Amino acid sequence: MAERQRPYVPAKTISAQYPLIDSDPHFKRVVRYARRSDYVAGAITTVCGPTLMMVWERIAPSMVGKGGFAPIMRLTTVISAGAGFLTLYNRSIREIAYLVLPRRRMLMLRVLRRIVRFYGFSENKREVEKDMREMVDKVKNNEPLYGKSSLSPYMQGVASRNSRYSGVWLHVVPMFNFVNHEQHGVDTAKYYQQAERELAAEQAEGS
Repeated sequence: MAERQRPYVPAKTISAQYPLIDSDPHFKRVVRYARRSDYVAGAITTVCGPTLMMVWERIAPSMVGKGGFAPIMRLTTVISAGAGFLTLYNRSIREIAYLVLPRRRMLMLRVLRRIVRFYGFSENKREVEKDMREMVDKVKNNEPLYGKSSLSPYMQGVASRNSRYSGVWLHVVPMFNFVNHEQHGVDTAKYYQQAERELAAEQAEGS
């Protein structure tokens, strides 16, 4: 019996001011593309929890003693470390901006708009250049652009649809992509074209 052909569900195209890098970036890729300011924000978030706990203990002592306060501090540190990492990841994949509605509306509202670097919703020149360099190098080395995967094309599509644009709701449901797949919402021809131009330039210089 012939295998039933499963339909292909392409990534939804979202209009953005800046170029789309990846609609479903791998977890490791988001961490690698984090900026220095993202690490600083994550470190500050991590330190805030234990620091506030120490301050509160001085202002209003819990009277639990050293043996009782130590486990509380350990738990606070673990939770703060998790919050710090989510802050770093969150800033790497998005940043926050405010959009003020026109005055002709009945209410003046400030809407918190999620702006994602990978998705092209905010300035991402650094990430675009880094993405192009990384992908062109892979093309030159004859490596798969998004890593090797043992999954079938259909299951890769399932994985992609589960976490595609998940960074927009990271503050509600932390969801990460740990699967290598080929569905990232971008035309990969640009990487091959750039690789061809660079190889032609290298050959011209060598001749």
